[in-house]
Amino acid sequence: MARLADYFVLVAFGPHPRGSGEGQGQILQRFPEKDWEDNPFPQGIELFCQPSGWQLCPERNPPTFFVAVLTDINSERHYCACLTFWEPAEPSQETTRVEDATEREEEGDEGGQTHLSPTAPAPSAQLFAPKTLVLVSRLDHTEVFRNSLGLIYAIHVEGLNVCLENVIGNLLTCTVPLAGGSQRTISLGAGDRQVIQTPLADSLPVSRCSVALLFRQLGITNVLSLFCAALTEHKVLFLSRSYQRLADACRGLLALLFPLRYSFTYVPILPAQLLEVLSTPTPFIIGVNAAFQAETQELLDVIVADLDGGTVTIPECVHIPPLPEPLQSQTHSVLSMVLDPELELADLAFPPPTTSTSSLKMQDKELRAVFLRLFAQLLQGYRWCLHVVRIHPEPVIRFHKAAFLGQRGLVEDDFLMKVLEGMAFAGFVSERGVPYRPTDLFDELVAHEVARMRADENHPQRVLRHVQELAEQLYKNENPYPAVAMHKVQRPGESSHLRRVPRPFPRLDEGTVQWIVDQAAAKMQGAPPAVKAERRTTVPSGPPMTAILERCSGLHVNSARRLEVVRNCISYVFEGKMLEAKKLLPAVLRALKGRAARRCLAQELHLHVQQNRAVLDHQQFDFVVRMMNCCLQDCTSLDEHGIAAALLPLVTAFCRKLSPGVTQFAYSCVQEHVVWSTPQFWEAMFYGDVQTHIRALYLEPTEDLAPAQEVGEAPSQEDERSALDVASEQRRLWPTLSREKQQELVQKEESTVFSQAIHYANRMSYLLLPLDSSKSRLLRERAGLGDLESASNSLVTNSMAGSVAESYDTESGFEDAETCDVAGAVVRFINRFVDKVCTESGVTSDHLKGLHVMVPDIVQMHIETLEAVQRESRRLPPIQKPKLLRPRLLPGEECVLDGLRVYLLPDGREEGAGGSAGGPALLPAEGAVFLTTYRVIFTGMPTDPLVGEQVVVRSFPVAALTKEKRISVQTPVDQLLQDGLQLRSCTFQLLKMAFDEEVGSDSAELFRKQLHKLRYPPDIRATFAFTLGSAHTPGRPPRVTKDKGPSLRPLCSSLSLLLSPLLTLVGLRTLSRNLVKNAKKTIGRQHVTRKKYNPPSWEHRGQPPPEDQEDEISVSEELEPSTLTPSSALKPSDRMTMSSLVERACCRDYQRLGLGTLSSSLSRAKSEPFRISPVNRMYAICRSYPGLLIVPQSVQDNALQRVSRCYRQNRFPVVCWRSGRSKAVLLRSGGLHGKGVVGLFKAQNAPSPGQSQADSSSLEQEKYLQAVVSSMPRYADASGRNTLSGFSSAHMGSHVPSPRARVTTLSNPMAASASRRTAPRGKWGSVRTSGRSSGLGTDVGSRLAGRDALAPPQANGGPPDPGFLRPQRAALYILGDKAQLKGVRSDPLQQWELVPIEVFEARQVKASFKKLLKACVPGCPAAEPSPASFLRSLEDSEWLIQIHKLLQVSVLVVELLDSGSSVLVGLEDGWDITTQVVSLVQLLSDPFYRTLEGFRLLVEKEWLSFGHRFSHRGAHTLAGQSSGFTPVFLQFLDCVHQVHLQFPMEFEFSQFYLKFLGYHHVSRRFRTFLLDSDYERIELGLLYEEKGERRGQVPCRSVWEYVDRLSKRTPVFHNYMYAPEDAEVLRPYSNVSNLKVWDFYTEETLAEGPPYDWELAQGPPEPPEEERSDGGAPQSRRRVVWPCYDSCPRAQPDAISRLLEELQRLETELGQPAERWKDTWDRVKAAQRLEGRPDGRGTPSSLLVSTAPHHRRSLGVYLQEGPVGSTLSLSLDSDQSSGSTTSGSRQAARRSTSTLYSQFQTAESENRSYEGTLYKKGAFMKPWKARWFVLDKTKHQLRYYDHRVDTECKGVIDLAEVEAVAPGTPTMGAPKTVDEKAFFDVKTTRRVYNFCAQDVPSAQQWVDRIQSCLSDA
Repeated sequence: MARLADYFVLVAFGPHPRGSGEGQGQILQRFPEKDWEDNPFPQGIELFCQPSGWQLCPERNPPTFFVAVLTDINSERHYCACLTFWEPAEPSQETTRVEDATEREEEGDEGGQTHLSPTAPAPSAQLFAPKTLVLVSRLDHTEVFRNSLGLIYAIHVEGLNVCLENVIGNLLTCTVPLAGGSQRTISLGAGDRQVIQTPLADSLPVSRCSVALLFRQLGITNVLSLFCAALTEHKVLFLSRSYQRLADACRGLLALLFPLRYSFTYVPILPAQLLEVLSTPTPFIIGVNAAFQAETQELLDVIVADLDGGTVTIPECVHIPPLPEPLQSQTHSVLSMVLDPELELADLAFPPPTTSTSSLKMQDKELRAVFLRLFAQLLQGYRWCLHVVRIHPEPVIRFHKAAFLGQRGLVEDDFLMKVLEGMAFAGFVSERGVPYRPTDLFDELVAHEVARMRADENHPQRVLRHVQELAEQLYKNENPYPAVAMHKVQRPGESSHLRRVPRPFPRLDEGTVQWIVDQAAAKMQGAPPAVKAERRTTVPSGPPMTAILERCSGLHVNSARRLEVVRNCISYVFEGKMLEAKKLLPAVLRALKGRAARRCLAQELHLHVQQNRAVLDHQQFDFVVRMMNCCLQDCTSLDEHGIAAALLPLVTAFCRKLSPGVTQFAYSCVQEHVVWSTPQFWEAMFYGDVQTHIRALYLEPTEDLAPAQEVGEAPSQEDERSALDVASEQRRLWPTLSREKQQELVQKEESTVFSQAIHYANRMSYLLLPLDSSKSRLLRERAGLGDLESASNSLVTNSMAGSVAESYDTESGFEDAETCDVAGAVVRFINRFVDKVCTESGVTSDHLKGLHVMVPDIVQMHIETLEAVQRESRRLPPIQKPKLLRPRLLPGEECVLDGLRVYLLPDGREEGAGGSAGGPALLPAEGAVFLTTYRVIFTGMPTDPLVGEQVVVRSFPVAALTKEKRISVQTPVDQLLQDGLQLRSCTFQLLKMAFDEEVGSDSAELFRKQLHKLRYPPDIRATFAFTLGSAHTPGRPPRVTKDKGPSLRPLCSSLSLLLSPLLTLVGLRTLSRNLVKNAKKTIGRQHVTRKKYNPPSWEHRGQPPPEDQEDEISVSEELEPSTLTPSSALKPSDRMTMSSLVERACCRDYQRLGLGTLSSSLSRAKSEPFRISPVNRMYAICRSYPGLLIVPQSVQDNALQRVSRCYRQNRFPVVCWRSGRSKAVLLRSGGLHGKGVVGLFKAQNAPSPGQSQADSSSLEQEKYLQAVVSSMPRYADASGRNTLSGFSSAHMGSHVPSPRARVTTLSNPMAASASRRTAPRGKWGSVRTSGRSSGLGTDVGSRLAGRDALAPPQANGGPPDPGFLRPQRAALYILGDKAQLKGVRSDPLQQWELVPIEVFEARQVKASFKKLLKACVPGCPAAEPSPASFLRSLEDSEWLIQIHKLLQVSVLVVELLDSGSSVLVGLEDGWDITTQVVSLVQLLSDPFYRTLEGFRLLVEKEWLSFGHRFSHRGAHTLAGQSSGFTPVFLQFLDCVHQVHLQFPMEFEFSQFYLKFLGYHHVSRRFRTFLLDSDYERIELGLLYEEKGERRGQVPCRSVWEYVDRLSKRTPVFHNYMYAPEDAEVLRPYSNVSNLKVWDFYTEETLAEGPPYDWELAQGPPEPPEEERSDGGAPQSRRRVVWPCYDSCPRAQPDAISRLLEELQRLETELGQPAERWKDTWDRVKAAQRLEGRPDGRGTPSSLLVSTAPHHRRSLGVYLQEGPVGSTLSLSLDSDQSSGSTTSGSRQAARRSTSTLYSQFQTAESENRSYEGTLYKKGAFMKPWKARWFVLDKTKHQLRYYDHRVDTECKGVIDLAEVEAVAPGTPTMGAPKTVDEKAFFDVKTTRRVYNFCAQDVPSAQQWVDRIQSCLSDA
């Protein structure tokens, strides 16, 4: 029995002590005045009575009622029922109100305070003060409290003749039963009667209608969110204007959480004064009046539920994990069935009559039943994961969370994980885990109904029925006697609150009330205590977990076959059949990925352990350890599947004898797993073992069972009982045992726990102390030990452990600190563990202290044992590891670090790993990594024994390393976690290596440091190219770069010192002197540009001096003669330096192009428009330009200095190429500064403040551009007299034919490839290539064409008609960055036109390359490898888009040049994209550059001399490390590769040549690509070193020299299909769809490493067939070729290479000197041409004529061995085919075709290879007609007839005359219904035939057939 009410309190309004308008509550009276002993008076009642504050009101409000909840320090809840009414305020109260100047505005609500408007009545108006009656109780009987307080109020208001003191006294002395379903009628002595019902079970919450209301207010989804938030310990805040609603909502949410109890802050109604509680860091459920919503706005981590608005607001930073599926969706659907039963019937055509909906109270119970089922499903089987740690004196129960999650397959589930870790669940375990206690509805449900719930899952009606059954029980629990609830309570009359009550609520007589209370207390003392009769039973456990699903490991994991393999392997191991076991091992290791196989392994190994020990031999031990490691590697730190738990006893059982007295146990080899350092794992293991022992303690057969058979029978029944059953039985018997017996059992249990703690301290030291103490780094890196260093469980015991550890350290004397550190960490870890488990298991403090003393001794003892084991294990014969294979090195390459044993692991490329592509699993391979001065090399063999002994080599140049990162990986053989390295190179190689365990961490670290040192040498002279073949000179100390304005004298003297030894060759002493002298004058003259370029040696750029300083450095209009000598006045010494400059590539090329020679420049031959100017010979104007430059003849040298200021990096426009036909020139420069032409455009209208220096530069620049225009022959006359004297921009219009300057915008040049016109000369890529997008975009196409933008383009993507560039086009087009030329207005100007284009920057190239590298060489295998994923990542890299843009811009420039306009390319700084574009333009326009010699010249001129920053872009030195690798040159090579693919017959060099350059421009093997400019090369003495005499064989220092040498020996760089057309301009397709991924990025040769170091790539020759050591029959020479292993070109050379090799071999055998391959090839080609000429004579020039007689895409070669020999026909088909053909030697074509025919006997059946109907346009002015066409391959003809059966041929087209097959366009009279893509043209030497097929596919078919006919001829 319990008191109904503990206290009755009367609280009234009182003035605030500080005199503010707010009042405060005052307790007028409280009964009883003394506190009850068992229940002190709660504090703060006056705050909770008026949660919104105490205020006076202008009118009388109706009385209000709500129940607030207070929680005391013992977590007891006190229910405060508050009834508030209003009385006229006393004068003192009113004055307080009046004095308040600031009147508060408050929202009115059910709480009673109404809005007091600012226009309130005068102070004389009557005010009312609130007064509250409060009942405080520990019982939650809201209705009884409402009736009782209402009765007291009614007696007062109605003036009933009842003594209030008696009523209150009776209320305080009334007692009611707590639970058990009884009912009690009470009366307070005022003629009233109330019936109180108690619930059947007090463990079930009483919710009344609160849950149903909560759902009604918020809806299903919101309530589910709140439910999950409360369970996962988030903060929940309810808002409402009604206090009663707030209380109900909080009560409802708590009822939903049953069977878990909410254990955090719970305040259903929070007073306004306590709002800061909302900022508490702990979770809570709180209700607040909606009036204070503003104060809750800034709470960032609180979930706010607005009950009035029906919304739940979840902040962004809060993540509420949802229920696991399928529970989430099932719960949602059942809730909607309960709340909206109509929903299921809403769509029925004939809905049944409306069913009666449940009452609100019943619906409330149904909703709770849904959640009760949910919990039963979530927690099913939880009792099987309880560990009974102690039974007496009180049960101690622990929950094995990991096992529960593992068996439910919910390890990854965030929600359940958080719930199990929460405090509510901890309370649930301690309360409900007890095995012997009263049970309730939930226990029954979770034990017996789970199977039913699973069966009902898919039957909604059955689920609903179950929910209703549960709801009935819940309802019955709250209302056991529904019929009897008869109440009779006096209520006040309606609107009684408005009547004037004669007097305020009276002061009550304390004495009377106290006397009544005392009387009742005396009566109670006499009565016997009412004992609550609890029915305690054994709690049912329910069925064991069967939901063990192999969710994660695929479909076939459980297959019996795999388990059989595991069992067989283990039995082979223990039977000593090691070879059999070895065969099965790979399959076993694969099978062990599945959970069932891992369990099977543990069970099988258990069978082989006798008496806790199994001694094995070394091989058996190794096998067992490998399998254990493989098992453990997939264990998480939680070990949810119990694998580590099953193996723990085994690792201390299996051992091997190392020597007499020294035994090594398996635990020393399986320590590298994270599970061993996880405290939770050890705790779960410990509790599990304690439970086993405690159960055994009580299952021991008792001594009084004398007869034998009883002893035998007893265990058979007992063994089946679980530990919980045993514990339940013991708890039942406990009260019946004697005191001594109880004491004895308690001691036995404690000693069991204590002995287990010692046992576990030993076990933990076994698995935490490493065998080799130097490996302690692993220990510290492992999760548990490091993290737990800081956490502390018990101060006392920790300090003890510390002191013990210290003493241990001091004793250890001279041992190195490492071991002590390890020991200390392990001691601390074990001590924490012991602290926690012993405290929880109730071990006495004395025992605990004893344990703390023992732990360091245990650890120390174990360390000593391990030392012996380690010493002996080192003496073991090492496992036979493969012999290290030494790599082959280049001459001069030296080993820096000898081989470190590593495993090469498979990366994301699956070719080598034998993935879905098939093939052998070459990786993982076991071998060693070597570091040389030039490369990083791995050599080894595959670990898979089935692959065979293939040598695997993977290497890359050290200089190509782009990223190095440490990784932690499993070694493929032992499955140990080892440190590794992943090295990625820009030559598209990836070394993903795991270091072998024998490689110490210091060796690995040394490798990294050495690698870093070699990758980023301090100076360029420390690179391999410089150290090769010379003594390794230590690099100079780097120059100081900080000081920006040093004195020039020391710098120059040091420079001359530095240069003098390097420039001792002929004439260079003078150059050095001039250079230094010049430097003195010109340092400080350069404009500091926006993006400053600092070469390594000259970083002292002063700012320009002030204008007024007239010293030698000031920049004036007239420069000194000594600085920029006009070329006519060159001194003789300078002419000697010139002689060396003249031999440079630039000069040779200028002479070839007819751009002048130095001699002509010196004599100033006026006839030449351009001259070679030596103005930059001292590199004074532009340091990154070559010494000799081509400038217009009319421009003086001294003007160039001023012009250069307008351009970035002073790179002013110079000519680099001239078209031989149109005489248009190609110029290059840096981008413009803000000044210059663009500045002029922009500042046209600005007032000019006199001509400043900048203006003069701009003017010079204009003159310069005008001079360029005038130098072009076609424009020299058009402009009249082009004298530059007196030229000013003011009278430009007078002699300029076009009156407006034009700005052509190439708005999006990327949208389409460059314009596709069918030019009379030049050719496009293959007709078959699919993508034909429209040309330059109508914008530029039309503007360049001078036409309206709407002119219809041609079908193939070209501009509207061939002559699209209009006659009055600009003389000069300037291509500039769009960003630079933004905002340019068109104004009257010269004949040049600006074309702003969008180009990418170097940083975009860098970013794109990084992505390309990751796409082609991914670091790890893709989750689902597919071609699509590669293509997706390739697309993301945007590499091909950049290639497309480059080709597109280049083709645009080619078009312009070809049409006679000159082009100036000035993008960015003029050394990256500018270089790419001008190089490509020259390559496409000039066939010379497509030869080996020409391409070399092109690269030397445009890339080396014009200063592409190879060192900077390749990050070759320490200084460039931060900038990273930017492959601008590689991108250019890729573009050349794309063109090469489209025009395979136009290039003398092969694709291999491009790959070779791509590899070696970053390899640093040669000096060619090392520095940033000619200036730097001169400074290092590289430029002219070739002239010195060489003694002996020196390694090649130049890549070109190497190529020359190699070309003499092998045709590897030569393209056999080379058959150029004269003066051919190429226009490649540039659409992304036409581009191919370069195989340089994707191919690799694991047999020998990259094939670009030719000396290394040529492996040992294959032995001839005859040589067989055993004298048997000759073996077959056949061998398997693996694409990623062998070099396919070497394994399967092309036919010509093979024949050339064969010829050389035969010549050698015949004793003749072998002829060079080139000579043989040239002879063959010459013979072929002689045979093809009509007169039978050939001239040497015929070697340059096409080899292919009448088709371009495929080349037929006839090797004729003599006048009588047979003709051998070789056909080399390239990948592409196209219709463009040669223009020369038609006769030869026919002749060779006829020779070809003579070899065949014509068969009639072959006369019609392909036939069909085509429309053909007649000759001039004739209509289109349908004809029957026949393609005859044999006669090489296309014939046509009138119709199919016609025998008379109407016409013949000889295919030998066909030049091209191209898409056509519909002309007048063409068939209307046909798609325009079905038209195609066949162009012959005589005319163009127009055809049209019936549809597009058949047109394509015809084109293809004709093409193949051309190719096959």
